[in-house]
Amino acid sequence: MLTELMPWLEKIFNSRFWALVQKEINQIFRNKQLIILLIFPPTIQLLIYGYALNPDVHNIKLGIIDYAHTNTSRELIAALTENRIFLDQKYFLREADLAAEVEKGGVTAGLIIPPNLSRNMAQDKPTEIQVFIDGVDANQAGIASGYMNQIFSQFNRQFNYQLTGNLTTPLINPQAIFLYNPGLRSSWFFVPGVLGVVLTLISSLTSSITVVKEKDLGTLEQLLMTPAIAWEILLAKITPLFVLLLGDVVLALSIGKLVFQVPFQGSLVLFFFLSGIYLFVGISIGIMLATLCRTQQQVVLTSFFINLPMIQISGAIAPIESMPSFFQYISLLDPLRHYVAITRGILLKGVGLEVLFPHAIALVLFAVVLMSVSVYRFRSQLS
Repeated sequence: MLTELMPWLEKIFNSRFWALVQKEINQIFRNKQLIILLIFPPTIQLLIYGYALNPDVHNIKLGIIDYAHTNTSRELIAALTENRIFLDQKYFLREADLAAEVEKGGVTAGLIIPPNLSRNMAQDKPTEIQVFIDGVDANQAGIASGYMNQIFSQFNRQFNYQLTGNLTTPLINPQAIFLYNPGLRSSWFFVPGVLGVVLTLISSLTSSITVVKEKDLGTLEQLLMTPAIAWEILLAKITPLFVLLLGDVVLALSIGKLVFQVPFQGSLVLFFFLSGIYLFVGISIGIMLATLCRTQQQVVLTSFFINLPMIQISGAIAPIESMPSFFQYISLLDPLRHYVAITRGILLKGVGLEVLFPHAIALVLFAVVLMSVSVYRFRSQLS
């Protein structure tokens, strides 16, 4: 196998492409600012955001299994959903379907009403109601549990008073189970989101600054005098950055594991594969910025104009369910939203491509479209 690969490796190492890659590597290691940008901001941002962020919660998606099908069960569901904290998103017939929907992120909480609810309450007997809550977002899960307990307590009081005039005997005992984050640690929610934020900022800034600096120094014009093709020049710029940014992924994972004890439940290969696709998205955004801007200062200012909205509607910092409906739909056009969903799904839930397939397809489409546009603009500038 090695003997078969040797001619290919020799061909690559003796090519113009490898000479360009060596030039880019030397430039990167001579640029101390770029090395600092790749190491210190991810570390500082992960530490600050992991400890400090704490968003509000609204519009929690509720999945329901109603085995009772009585007026009492419908009144209980109405009590949960009338204040818009919970939205009766879907009804299910089987518990396995409800659990699968929680795993995919289609619903945040699940409610299972037993068939003997009305009979037990009429006979003044307590009834246990099963509640499943997605604990990935610890803040949201804790608030959901608290609201449910308050609503159940209020429902108990009203029903008891109407039936017996007694305000003390609880007839409904909710049994809540927190999935994927049983300790409700907020850092487990924020750190995977901040990882996506960091990769977005670092990949777009480093790639754009690298290209714009060539313009400032005049070396881009020198490259035009070489016999290299446009795609060779661009690929030589992307390859070293891509490898260094993968190092940022490793750094962020290490901080999440060592400092915040964020678990890694899924496939490491799948995570790095999809992270690599997202890095191409970030690099494409950076190259596009470089073709639009003339100086490094313009690049930095323009990147904030693009990156900040991406971060705010991605769900990395605050739950998407808390946003207005318009922004929830707009966020589907945000590649960071899909990468954050992938990161949390793999790290915390341990799900595979069968669940993350829509997000993976979205990332591939973003990477292909953005890279094609950025390559076209780069080639047109070279010509």
